Order: sequence, then C-alpha cells, then structure tokens
Amino acid sequence: MELDRPGRVLAALSVAPALAVTGWLLAGLPLLLLGRFTPLPALLLGVPAAALLCWAGARRIGRVAEATTWQVAGVVAVAVASVVFNAVMHSEQLIVRRDPAVYAQYTAWIAGHGALPIGVQPEAFGGADPSLAFDSVGLYGVDGGLVPQFMPGAPMLFALGHWLGAPFAMPAVLGGLAVLTVAGVVARLAGARWAVLAALAFAVSMPILYTSRTTFSEIPSLILLFGGLALAHDALERPGWGRGLLTGLVFGLAVLVRVDGLRDVLPVLAFAGLLIAMRRSSRSARPQGVLGLPLLAGLAAGAGLGMLAGYLLARPYLDYLSGSVRPLLFICGGLLLLIMIGTAAAPLLARIRLPAWAPAIGAGLVVLVMAALYVRPWFQTVTRAPVTSDDRRTYAMIQSIQRANGLPVDGRRLYFEDSLHWVVWYVGLPVVVLATIAAAVLVHRLLRDGDPFEWLLPLAVVGWTTVTTLLRPEITPDHPWAARRLVPIVIPGLILLATYALSRLRTTRWWVTVAAVLVVLLPPVVTSIGTAFTPVERGEAAAVAAMCAKLPPDASVLIVERVTGDRFTQLVRGMCDRPAAKVKLDGEDTAPEADVRRLIERVRGAGRVPVVLAAECSQVSPYGPADHVMALVTLQDERSLLDPPNGTWSLGIDVWMAVAQ
Repeated sequence: MELDRPGRVLAALSVAPALAVTGWLLAGLPLLLLGRFTPLPALLLGVPAAALLCWAGARRIGRVAEATTWQVAGVVAVAVASVVFNAVMHSEQLIVRRDPAVYAQYTAWIAGHGALPIGVQPEAFGGADPSLAFDSVGLYGVDGGLVPQFMPGAPMLFALGHWLGAPFAMPAVLGGLAVLTVAGVVARLAGARWAVLAALAFAVSMPILYTSRTTFSEIPSLILLFGGLALAHDALERPGWGRGLLTGLVFGLAVLVRVDGLRDVLPVLAFAGLLIAMRRSSRSARPQGVLGLPLLAGLAAGAGLGMLAGYLLARPYLDYLSGSVRPLLFICGGLLLLIMIGTAAAPLLARIRLPAWAPAIGAGLVVLVMAALYVRPWFQTVTRAPVTSDDRRTYAMIQSIQRANGLPVDGRRLYFEDSLHWVVWYVGLPVVVLATIAAAVLVHRLLRDGDPFEWLLPLAVVGWTTVTTLLRPEITPDHPWAARRLVPIVIPGLILLATYALSRLRTTRWWVTVAAVLVVLLPPVVTSIGTAFTPVERGEAAAVAAMCAKLPPDASVLIVERVTGDRFTQLVRGMCDRPAAKVKLDGEDTAPEADVRRLIERVRGAGRVPVVLAAECSQVSPYGPADHVMALVTLQDERSLLDPPNGTWSLGIDVWMAVAQ
C-alpha cells in the first residue's frame, strides 16, 4: 500500500530534523577546524547542505501506518507548543556552575570568534607568570590556549541562535524538533494513531522540558539517534546504497555531539554486520542485506568525523574519558572483526537454527533484567571511594546535597541503584510495564520467526543503551540534573515500546483508548507540574551585560577568589571581551596579596588597566574602591536525591570589582 498524503508528510517531517542537523554539522565542522566558523560561510554552506540532505532523505519515504490529517496536525501542534512553551520558560545559564553554562560559553566563543583554541592573551598581563592561571571549570589548557571539555556538535548548533539574535531560543527549537522525530518513529513502528500520544508523553516528561530549555547536548543527540532509526526503517522498506549511507552517517554523527554516542551506536555497527552476512548467505531471501556495506561506511564516516573533531578540538577531554572511550573503541574493533568472520562464515551460519526454547528464554530475560533493575535498591548500595580530584569534588557535593535533603551524610553514595526508579518518576510505572511487555513480546517473535525485522535495530538500540545507562548512569545523582542521562534513548525508547504495546490492543471501545491515554500521560504530568512553570537562572543575561559594561574597555581582569574564578574567568574573556586570568590561590580561598600587587604592576607595565574581581567587598577593597558589579538573586534547580524534584532553590551570586589604584 502506498503512503497516503498525510502519512507522507508525517514521515518527511520526522526525518527532516536529523537530516538538517546532519547537513549543518557536516558543513560547520570543516569551517570550525579551519577557524572560519562565522555567520556568512556557515549559512552559505550549512543551509544548502541541510536542505539537500532533507530532500535526499525524503525522496523515498518508507511505509508508515495510514495517517489522517488530524493526526499529523496533532503531532505538529505538540511540537510547536513545545517550542513556544520552553522558549518562554527558558533558563539563562551563563555563569559557569555546571555543564549548560560551559556549553553556553563554548557557543558564545565560537559564534563570536569562529575558531578554537580560545586565546588567553598573556601579553595583556605583562606575559606569562607562575601566579597566573588561564584555565577554569570546563576548560583545559593546550598549546598556549584553551579548549572546552565537550564535543563541538551541540555548540555548532546553538551558535545559529546567537547569530540570529535569539541565543536562548535554540534549545527550545531543538526540543520541538525532537518531538517530531520521536513521533515519526512511533508512527512507523506502532502506528500513526499513537503518534500524538507519544509526542505528548515525551514533550511533558520533565527531563525533556529540562533539557529543552538550556544548552544541553542530549536533545541534539536524541534527534540524530531517533532520526537514524526512522531513516533505517525507511531504508529497510526501500533498500538502496544511498539510503544506507545516509542512515549510517546520521547515526555516526551522534559521536560529534556526545562522546557517549559511541556507545549508543554499537548496535548499529552490529546490525550492519548482520545485514552484510545476510547478503552473503544464499539462504537469505531478504533484500535488506544490500544496506549492510553502505550503512557500515556511513557509520564509520560519521563516527570517524566525531572522533577526529574530539582529537583535534577536545583532546584533553578524550584523555580524561580514556577509561571509558578506549574500551568502547576496543569493542568497536572486536565487532568489526566479528563482522569479517561472520561474513566469511555466513553460508554456514545460515544453516544454524535456534532451539525451540530460545524465544521463551529471551523474553523471560527481558522481564528478569527489568525486574532486577527495579528491586536493585533493596539488594545493592552503589558507592565509590574518592580517588581522583574529580571524585573528591563529587564526594563533597553529594555530602552537601545530603545535608540539604536531611539525609545521612555519606559522600561515597552514588544512588545508581535507584536508576529505574528515576525512570518511573518521569514516565510512570504503566509506561515501564508496557514497555517491558512489548520488549519481551518482540524478542520472542524475533527469536522465533525473525519478524518483525523492522523492530530489530530499534529494539537493540533502546535495549542496549537503556540497560547500560541504568546500570552505570555515571553522573552526580541529584535531580533534575541526573535526569539528563535518560533523555537521548531511555525515555523516548520506553515511550516507543509502550505505545507499541498499546497498539496491540485490538479494541474499538472508546473507554479503553481513554484509559490508555490517561495511564500514559498522567504520571509524567504529575511529576513535571512542580517545575514546569518555573524557569531557573533568569536574569543572568542582564546581570552579565551590566557587569561587562562596568569593566573599563582596556581592562585586564585579575580574579582573586576561588568561586568567582571558576564561574567568571571564561565569561569575562568570552562575553565581556576582556583578557581574564585567575591568580593562583596557594591553598586558600583568596590569592596572596603580594602576588596580586605584583601582577597589578605587570598589567600597568603592559599599558592596560588592572581590574580585580572577587565575591566579597573585603576581597577587592585592598586594591582600590570596591564596586558591587553583580548582585544577582534568582532561582536554581532543586537537588533531590530520593524523590522527584518538585520545586526550586534560591541562588545568589555577587561579584565585586576594584579598579586597582
């Protein structure tokens, strides 16, 4: 059956976000590597590249369930409402305390300068000095400059918002595109009837709201991964080299956005190997085998570009993560070896038949794994003794959060054993149960009959990433912060499976449909309602602009206090356009006065105005008249450990300035 017109529109709309993101990244990365990532060349190359890929990807759309105009309109309405709501409720995380502000500073720098590394201008301080430090939170020193700690994909996307004069709107736009993407995958695999419900359940889930309001990398990663699943479905329906190559490229570029994408696309690598083996097997009648080589080639190209960008632009970050990145690279190498062996032995392997009990065992294992994750808190307490400096910072942070939550103080606690309960908070127990049933049924059918084959890759991606994420979230466990780990795959994947389970309900009774909608929507709405209408860290943009305006145009800024140095060194350099450096603290919270005075004279000797910043009046007053240049009072995210977040905490930030006399 050919696609009806509304179905074709829905299918095209749902792959367009991933294809547009891919085109923009493919055009932008060479410009960034060449130091030419500026508005004119980026727009001249990026917009046509995005349009070309959208055209290529939408030319031969695969089959989706027959859709109505109202269903398509409903999905689009949810996506637009998501954009508007999250744009209105956006946060302004510019002052560096956690990752979003690091991404914001990364974005501001490349949007304004078009190149990395970040220049530190030691000559503005009279030259290099052992008491000066130019690095700060989220930045590593390298070759006389600084590189941010993250992959460049997300900042290249957020930069478009800076150039268009709407820097806080881009996360919300990407969040709306993610709604379209998830709904499209649901329409393909569960039916268009359930796409609107899936879009709503996804859009109102608190982690999606949270990551659609500020500069996180999880939403762009989700767009590429679920867009890849939609493209893979279409490619399986109408196999061809071009579609396979494009699908692999979209998947692979997830690594350019988040280095965790290397783990998320491992099932795609294995699936490509299966298709290659199917092509080699004379017993296989499936035409999809032709997709294997182009899928593998596209995946290698996309992931290779991501790793190359990481090596050239964020090598210290990759070195820091080497304990997890290297094993993933070894696993990739092992899978490639298995692909070669499996391809050579494909005719022999095709003769193997699974035993009759395998489907039941596979389905039972799905239920057992989910049950084990659910009861895990009663049998395990995950802890980690601090070894590295980062471990010690996490240890101290967890202790402070435990005190604020009124819990026993033990900084070794990681709370990872509660990870499936986190999921229940944000999507509801009915969705988790329905998703588990659907996964068990699909595993049983795939092991018994090899069908529905179109579910093999989505099930592998969702299952692999969900289990590995829930076993080791590897994040500070306060919420809503830790909820970001669930965004790229876990939450949309479980919603996809749950809607598939609902689609198997062969009923025409209206009350069954209403009940299904309620059990899917009510739990996430109840959890989200406490924070959905309260934007956090508002007022930072105005406070930063006011502070920058008070800095003399020819100032060289010396930051003499620890917290202010962590929060403002790159902000002053990147957003105020003034050279900035920290004065080393020598084990104290403030720098030695003798060092500060010596550096003040060096700044004067360089022909510039020495300015001192700190958090308190008394910390800058020894060097000149104190001026209270920032007195921000705003709200921050709650930090909850054992319950879903339902409110916010207050946040006050002060900066004092002295123009040295």
